[in-house]
Amino acid sequence: MNPFSSGTRLRDMIRAIRACKTAAEERGVVRKECASIRAAISENDQDYRHRNLAKLMFIHMLGYPTHFGQMECLKLIAAPGFPEKRIGYLGLMLLLDERQEVLMLVTNSIKQDLNHNNQYIVGLALCALGNICSAEMARDLAPEVERLLQFRDPNVRKKAALCTIRIIKKVPDLAENFINPAASLLKEKHHGVLLTGVQLCTDMCRVSTEALEYFRKKCIDGLVKVLRDLANSPYAPEYDVSGITDPFLQIRLLKLLHVLGRGDSDASDTMNDILAQVATKTESNKNAGNAILYACVATIMSIEDNSGLRVLAINILGRFLSSRDNNIRYVALNMLMKAIALDSQAVQRHRATILECVKDSDASIRKRALELVYLLVNESNAMSLTKELVDYLEVSDEEFKDDLTAKICSIVEKFSPEKIWYIDQMVKVLSEAGNYVKDEVWHALIIVVTNSSNLHGYAVRALYKAVQTSGEQEILVRVAVWCIGEYGEMLVSDAGMLEAEDPITVTESDVVDVVEAAIKRHSLDLTTQAMCLIALLKLSSRYPSCAKRINDIILHQKGSLVLELQQRAIEFTSIIGNYEKIRSTLVERMPVLDEATFSGRRAGSVPAAISTSQGALPKMPNGVAKPTSAPLVDLLDLSSDDVPAPSSSGGDFIQDLLGVDLSPASEGINQTQKSGTDVLLDLLSIGSPSAQNSSSMLDILSSGQDSKSSGSMLSNLASSFAPESILDTLASPSAPSAQASSPVGSSSMMDLLDGFGPSPSPPVAKTNGPATYPSIVAFESSSLKMTFNISKEPGNPQTTLIEAQFFNKSSDIYSNFVFQAAVPKFLQMHLDSASSNTLPASGNGSITQKLRISNSQHGKKSLVMRTRISYKVNDKDVLEEGQVSNFPRDF
Repeated sequence: MNPFSSGTRLRDMIRAIRACKTAAEERGVVRKECASIRAAISENDQDYRHRNLAKLMFIHMLGYPTHFGQMECLKLIAAPGFPEKRIGYLGLMLLLDERQEVLMLVTNSIKQDLNHNNQYIVGLALCALGNICSAEMARDLAPEVERLLQFRDPNVRKKAALCTIRIIKKVPDLAENFINPAASLLKEKHHGVLLTGVQLCTDMCRVSTEALEYFRKKCIDGLVKVLRDLANSPYAPEYDVSGITDPFLQIRLLKLLHVLGRGDSDASDTMNDILAQVATKTESNKNAGNAILYACVATIMSIEDNSGLRVLAINILGRFLSSRDNNIRYVALNMLMKAIALDSQAVQRHRATILECVKDSDASIRKRALELVYLLVNESNAMSLTKELVDYLEVSDEEFKDDLTAKICSIVEKFSPEKIWYIDQMVKVLSEAGNYVKDEVWHALIIVVTNSSNLHGYAVRALYKAVQTSGEQEILVRVAVWCIGEYGEMLVSDAGMLEAEDPITVTESDVVDVVEAAIKRHSLDLTTQAMCLIALLKLSSRYPSCAKRINDIILHQKGSLVLELQQRAIEFTSIIGNYEKIRSTLVERMPVLDEATFSGRRAGSVPAAISTSQGALPKMPNGVAKPTSAPLVDLLDLSSDDVPAPSSSGGDFIQDLLGVDLSPASEGINQTQKSGTDVLLDLLSIGSPSAQNSSSMLDILSSGQDSKSSGSMLSNLASSFAPESILDTLASPSAPSAQASSPVGSSSMMDLLDGFGPSPSPPVAKTNGPATYPSIVAFESSSLKMTFNISKEPGNPQTTLIEAQFFNKSSDIYSNFVFQAAVPKFLQMHLDSASSNTLPASGNGSITQKLRISNSQHGKKSLVMRTRISYKVNDKDVLEEGQVSNFPRDF
């Protein structure tokens, strides 16, 4: 007998497949068996049809295609016998899904089976419908399922309830038809029917507001009674799980109460007593009891406010944290994170237990506990919690130090009560996990130190002591070397000694030893070595007795393979050897770094909504000021799909802004000239928070002040580029007219940029005058109003002429008035000079300024513009920002 004939038993085929030693052998067996099944299907073999389908289901589970046997499922379902129907429905659920078009052919067979007098066949049809029901089938068969919810047999009612869940998920509109039958299921005595009925009601409440209100009014008392009976019922062998009566049903009931009590104070009051009873009487030494307690806590947290119950729930979670089971502790930490928003004081009582979880051996619990501790920190407990976390940082695992360090640094910056505490904690973090500290964190530390003149000596001594014990932490070395270069003389003379500080004896040679050791230990890091060289140059002026030794150390870098280090070494040795008279001037201390600029760059982009900020910069707890203006990137980042995202590279940024083609293939641009973008970035102070008088690119380009040095530098830079268009998105309203002649040395930066960019196109000759349109209010705040008078030139629909008019709405005079604008790349804009830079008080006049915009995508894209207006009022700087998107259509 052929072992692969259609009459082969299923277990023989399974044995043959299991005997295969390779995948190729298995494919061969499956291929032969599929061929035999196809032959049997073509011969319409009815005797072995159910066996062939059973084989196909096994082959399908192995991952082989079985689409050729789908119609066999429908034939078996249409058969009169129960065995054939059972295999047919099983194949239907396994081989098909709701996306198969052939499924429409089985709808009538399922409908007939739902009305069958054999309850087992009815159960088969309900199971299949509950698994593969589509929206069309749900609409067609919903009446039969609704009728079966009152069927005499509890197993059929249970399956009908599960099938109803599938139907209302596919067609939520049908939920209203099942409200009364579902409510009747809540009165069942059979736990299986009651369990499915509760789940059905829960799902109906989520998809139908009408069902939710009905169950709140009609069923909540009955649900409370059922839950109370379960909680107080005696031992029942049929439903007992670890001494608890039917925990599955109790959890389902609690979840339904969760849904019913949310947002309804009356329903919450009704269930308060039973929730307190379940929370206090349920045993917590068994897993089933813990599951009920967790569901009870989740319900208490979701219903309307009851402070006593919430404290009880949080105490239960606190007990969970003491459990040995990692799963219980993890879910408790998750729930406590949600509970903080409801009752932070109750969660604070378990702070010690939560801190112990941070030290747990399980990585997932450590991470979740750390996130919870971070949420618990406030002004009153920041110092104690930070101390605990810093102490644990010393013994924590390496893979955990990254997250722990980031959280500690964030806490220290956010809740620092004073700068000396901030410096102490950051030094500890740098000493223990300096290599995990991000760049912006240690940059912020340096800025805080520079802005704390009374702590310069204390900071440099603390860093000197830390680097001697933790010199392998590269970030610590960078900060220490920077401070030693700036305040090295205070380290030797013990200047700025605080009362609580222990005096130390440090010689000039000792300080140089530290820097020399750093430059040798971190020989592979360019940033650290460069900072060491700069520190040595500064120390050569502060420590004249060590100048020769410092020069010898720097000389070793003249042979470096890194061009940057080699160049610095040559320049620094030349300064030390040949320019002793001016060396002290060259290596003066850095000016106090601008906290506002650095803080603004760390904070990210400013929202596109109109913002007004007045007065002095507000201070954050760590001494870093909040910004009042956004960088140029934010100004150009219009809220439009037409505006491309700014590139992260400096070259692309300058190319987009100034229209300069910096690609290697561009005519007249070679690799040396391409590197000039870095020079331009440095000149315009983009991305550099370390210059005292540095301003954003907008401020420089819009400045009307003359700068001889800046003008000459920009002129030299201009010779390296061959731009096609420069600065067609910004112009200075306060700059002199482009036709005015002035020497290059005294011209403003705006004039210089206009000098090597294309001159604006001359106005188009007007025949009958430009077409005018109604004026629009482009911007308005409580203190300022800007209107646009718009016109079009005849025969040139791409060009729009705008006359901006500014009105003062207050009784104060606005001085240093500057208007700036930016447009996307498909627009070209030219701004004329403003009529004045002083805006008189309300009713005494206005300022006008003309704009000319060319739309290269006219008819496809409309005009859009980001504006920025700055002025002074009562010696306070004010910045107004906004977006103009209400231009007439088709502009």
